[in-house]
Amino acid sequence: MMTADTFGRPLRDLRVSVTDRCNFRCVYCMPKEVFGPDFQFLPQREVLTFEEIARLTRLFVALGVEKVRLTGGEPLVRRDLHLLVEKIAAIEGVRDLTLTTNGSLLAKHAAALAAAGLRRVTVSLDSLDDGVFRAMNDVNFPVARVLEGIEAAHAAGLRPIKINMVVKRGMNEGSVVEMARRFRGTGDVLRFIEYMDVGNSNGWRMDDVVPAAEIVRSIGEVFPLEPLEANYAGEVAQRYRYRDGAGEIGVIASVTQPFCRACTRARLSAEGRLYTCLFATHGHDLKVLLRGGASDDEIAQELRGIWQRRSDRYSELRTSATPGAPKVEMSHIGG
Repeated sequence: MMTADTFGRPLRDLRVSVTDRCNFRCVYCMPKEVFGPDFQFLPQREVLTFEEIARLTRLFVALGVEKVRLTGGEPLVRRDLHLLVEKIAAIEGVRDLTLTTNGSLLAKHAAALAAAGLRRVTVSLDSLDDGVFRAMNDVNFPVARVLEGIEAAHAAGLRPIKINMVVKRGMNEGSVVEMARRFRGTGDVLRFIEYMDVGNSNGWRMDDVVPAAEIVRSIGEVFPLEPLEANYAGEVAQRYRYRDGAGEIGVIASVTQPFCRACTRARLSAEGRLYTCLFATHGHDLKVLLRGGASDDEIAQELRGIWQRRSDRYSELRTSATPGAPKVEMSHIGG
């Protein structure tokens, strides 16, 4: 059953944040100045249980969702996550079940996640230069352990892996070509993401954005590229392949080339709030329905109504003034 919003965009993708906690303090997401030792994360009683997440996922699937992505925070800091994977993998109609992770705990959990029914993983990796990487995660975590996690995911059959690199001017744009060199020919897909004004705490400025066109140009000067067609309607990454056949890259240009008109994503926060845009200023409380005795039909009706009223297109409307809007933090609803 297709559910469409005011612009005719169908509900196809559900991103589920399983925790608002993370073991990194990446400067573009959870900077230490804001998320310090005294920061108050959600108490456990406020976080949705696996049973509640699975129930909502089943209702979303009935409304047209086919792809489910588990995010955070860092999802692998949530204990026994493979048990949630099992529940969602068993829902008829879930065509693609994936996980976005910083890779720090992937070596430990990859095999169990694959056995539970996870199909793929996306690993955030912002540089192969250990000094740059440690500076960006800001907890002195070594890049070698993320690479070990990627290898463990390969061994578990979670491939191809998508590698996401957020590129921020003055921090890691010098790592772009080396990242391309490392993942060429591996079968994995490297994706470069423009630094975005998600949330309120990362000090975003347009001057810090390295445009996707600049990224493609710098790689193409070393490894010639040619554009590819999208894999499916609504794909956010613009695809390019290496002319020598060594695979492909993607660029996600939500700042310089917005793709709001094709967005099919709903986002569920760890405490059960539904957000219809990555840059949303408020969410819809579903936990009150879950824990207040609402029936599946009542919850489904609420979900359908929220999506049908949806009119979000933040990135298309972005101006120099919009970064000051009080938006939900990316660490709260995933990327």
